[in-house]
Amino acid sequence: MLEFYKTVGTVTKKIDKLEDDCWVNVVSPTEDEKKYLIEEIGVLPEFVRSSLDDEESPHIDYDDDLDQRLIVVDYPIMNNKKDPKDITTLEYTTTPLGIVSYKKYLITMSLKENQELIDFKNGLTKGLNTSMKTRFIFMLMLKISQRFLAYLRQIDRLSSLTEQKLHQSMQNRELIQMLGLEKSLVFFSTSLKSDEIIINKIMRGKILKLYEEDQDLLDDVLIEVHQAIEMCNIYSNILSGTMDAFASVISNNLNIVMKVLTVITIVMSIPNIVFSFYGMNVEGSLPWNLWYVPLIISLVICIIVTLIFKKKKMFQ
Repeated sequence: MLEFYKTVGTVTKKIDKLEDDCWVNVVSPTEDEKKYLIEEIGVLPEFVRSSLDDEESPHIDYDDDLDQRLIVVDYPIMNNKKDPKDITTLEYTTTPLGIVSYKKYLITMSLKENQELIDFKNGLTKGLNTSMKTRFIFMLMLKISQRFLAYLRQIDRLSSLTEQKLHQSMQNRELIQMLGLEKSLVFFSTSLKSDEIIINKIMRGKILKLYEEDQDLLDDVLIEVHQAIEMCNIYSNILSGTMDAFASVISNNLNIVMKVLTVITIVMSIPNIVFSFYGMNVEGSLPWNLWYVPLIISLVICIIVTLIFKKKKMFQ
């Protein structure tokens, strides 16, 4: 998909063809669209490949001869492949987004839809202007960092919901879910640290031309990224401790079950012992050799042993 947008006045609207000061949004392009980017617009082929590589790490590249800049950042995505109605099956990961600044055009390229860019297209972001390329990039990075924070809060809520199930859990479902959340935090932490490096490079003023009115916006981006990194570290430590507690609870529950089963086995073995004595073929060797005597003796001993075990809280 290849679309063109331009800000006219205070409204960003879709246009039919490439114009000066427009924004080109590219999502999972076809071969013809890639060819158009390279041959018609003039984007370097290596910039297109880097932006559309799912394994590409955040970095900055530039070509002084063409005065072309590429910024690759990671942004978070949320998937729910198993059951869309079940929040406990949510999966979080990151994917690269390429931003190319070239002549009077700004091109964004990605393999998947970006909610921030969707908001830009629908005019839901105040102060957006496609002719102000530097400000556009900073606003996009600010929205991405805020999306990281929102997803981190969701991960924290999911972790809390899973923690509530620990005391009664005897299954592996919660453990697998916690492992998935921990993996998501690893993805987030790695991407956020890489994005922070990109922002620090931009702040030096060598990659993009910095304007005084955009300095506060860039500072806000850096603050949001730092906050997201701190939250990611905190939640990761909490989740690690919760998983250790999870394993301990499962082991403790198993021990309780084995203890109860052992006590029941001991109580149930008493009648077998008594009847074994009275079942021996030795006449007159045992007193009260009547058919109901072993039954009464077994019942009395079972009751006494059961009361003893209950007093010692062996059934809990």
